[in-house]
Amino acid sequence: MPNKLIAPPRRLLSFSLLPLLLLIFGLQPASCGGQEPDTVASSPTTETPAGPRPTVPNGYFLFPIKPGKTNFLAASMGELRPNHFHGGLDIKTDGRVDLPVYAAADGYISRLKQSSFGYGNVLYITHPNGLTTVYGHLNHFLGATATELLRRQYEKQTYELELFFKPDQFPVKRGEVVALSGNTGGSAGPHLHWEVRTAQDHQLNPLQWGGFAEIQDHVAPMLQAFAVEALGIDARVLGRFGKSVFVPKAPPLPNGGGYVWADTIPAFGSVGLLLQGFDRFDGVWNKNGLQRVEVRVNGQPFYRHVVDDVPFPDGTRQVNQHMDYEWRFMQGRQLEKLFVDDGNDLTMYTTGPGKGRLRVEAGKLYNIEILLADSYGNTTPLRFVLRGEQPVYYKTRSALVKQAALRYDLSRNLLVAVAADPDTAATGGPLTLFKGNRRLTLRPSYTVLSQNTYLYDLRAGLPDSMQFGRITRRFDRQALIPSGRDYAFTTGVMQLGFGPQTLFDTLFVTTSYKAGVWTVQQPRTPLYRSLLLSLKPEVEVADKTRTAIYGVTAKGGRAYVGGKWDGNTISAPIKAFGQFKLLTDTIPPSARLLRKGPAGVVFKVGDDLSGLASYRLEVNGQFHLLRFEHKNATLFSERTDTLGPPLRGPATLYLRDQAGNEKAVNVML
Repeated sequence: MPNKLIAPPRRLLSFSLLPLLLLIFGLQPASCGGQEPDTVASSPTTETPAGPRPTVPNGYFLFPIKPGKTNFLAASMGELRPNHFHGGLDIKTDGRVDLPVYAAADGYISRLKQSSFGYGNVLYITHPNGLTTVYGHLNHFLGATATELLRRQYEKQTYELELFFKPDQFPVKRGEVVALSGNTGGSAGPHLHWEVRTAQDHQLNPLQWGGFAEIQDHVAPMLQAFAVEALGIDARVLGRFGKSVFVPKAPPLPNGGGYVWADTIPAFGSVGLLLQGFDRFDGVWNKNGLQRVEVRVNGQPFYRHVVDDVPFPDGTRQVNQHMDYEWRFMQGRQLEKLFVDDGNDLTMYTTGPGKGRLRVEAGKLYNIEILLADSYGNTTPLRFVLRGEQPVYYKTRSALVKQAALRYDLSRNLLVAVAADPDTAATGGPLTLFKGNRRLTLRPSYTVLSQNTYLYDLRAGLPDSMQFGRITRRFDRQALIPSGRDYAFTTGVMQLGFGPQTLFDTLFVTTSYKAGVWTVQQPRTPLYRSLLLSLKPEVEVADKTRTAIYGVTAKGGRAYVGGKWDGNTISAPIKAFGQFKLLTDTIPPSARLLRKGPAGVVFKVGDDLSGLASYRLEVNGQFHLLRFEHKNATLFSERTDTLGPPLRGPATLYLRDQAGNEKAVNVML
């Protein structure tokens, strides 16, 4: 048996019946943005222009941490993260904070921001060539900018602040210490997040201009798995519809020989290739992302992507279309698509007209070579062979199947129904689809271990229900939501407002409401931009000022979403599908004094439900600046604060949560 992991039967998906279905259901096909598959053509591949690429000579940028000495990376540019590509380099800081951070080149400090989230304390330096370097998760700013920031914070009486500066305000020279490294914002440990951006805010790979001597990499990338996926209703891999994942059991061959999959893989129709791998730098064991992947078919260039340029912030969420988002959510394996899927408009790909989809024809062999590469030119090849094999119906039986059962799922624009069939007949029994008073009978595409698989193209119309033997299942998808335009979907208890960029591709939407819980689609489907969710509760809400939308999980997790009331309807934008409830927060935030003394004050803060929205410390009636770190839920003063009143005498900490509940905590300092 070849080494493979097969998608579970419920993901298995028959030959195209679309023209006939259109006649039966009397509907017109809806566009799902499908692409024609690539053939192995000898014509040159084409690349979408990626915008201006500034010329940067080697050595232009100074390494910002311990320049000239050995350094190590915790993360590289373009790694696949939840909802974003990693936008730069994460440079290790010896597990501690307050290492000097050096300006990478001449320029001026154009922007800085202090926040408890995201990049935390972050500094931007704009350079004469138009590029900007970004320094994130800092502990402290230094020099005149730190003085100006403190002045403006007391002027506006807030810690969270973002400032923009003119070119002549704060010039810096290459090698000047501009800040101290830290662990602020969304950082999971001490490090410096360092980026290079264009004037259009494209995040560029700092290692693309020849690398830095501070970072050594002689380690070639490693393959974890690859996959072949059937992308059309007539497509098959290993005789089935769906995705087949292949995991190598042996290490790569010596001397750069890479990986070879010995078994020929039967396939047919439009298929896509996927890959999971990682890279490492010298001297470290943490896994980093692949910088470049290339595909050759029968010796000809077929597909290529290079993660050197990601538009921020618009393009970074495209990571959810670059990788197989649903497979990661359902199976826990992160696969990069080696084809450009519908809704992905990033410019880092070089492909033919089919955008990386391969058309496999019966009786032909396709020698596939996939090259994994890092920023330092280390490469690892993977080689395997696809054999074109015409699909035919086949059936295998299992004595374990004793009674009939029926389930279904969706794959792209296809309904995939799987019926457990204990019948011993040579061919699996039929499945009947119903829409009003019309019906359509489907024969199975194949039967594996007494599980019949049926495929149906939903662009021919959404059925009301389906029947196998005596079993009937309602079809819960309520509507086809097109991508690329405004669209409103309404039920009696909710409304979904889609914008032109809410969806990556056409959505077959399903919603439900039960016992105060609104379910909107399934979280395995990603959103590109926000969706406007409007909820209408069954009964009048008594305290609307403190009642908001919360995302909830089956394990009891709750996350504040917010919302604005209009009559008896509350609306808020959401960034992910899932389950939602209306909760009322009437309990104010809490705080207790942990420490006081010459080093300053530290408060521990918390909130019952909605989360802290604002805070303010007054000492002897005068405002004193506090810094907030959400990771450990503390508010604290800083020794570098030269403008605040002395931390002695009666003080009051005023807290407010996102529901509007307020608390005043009196202490003696």
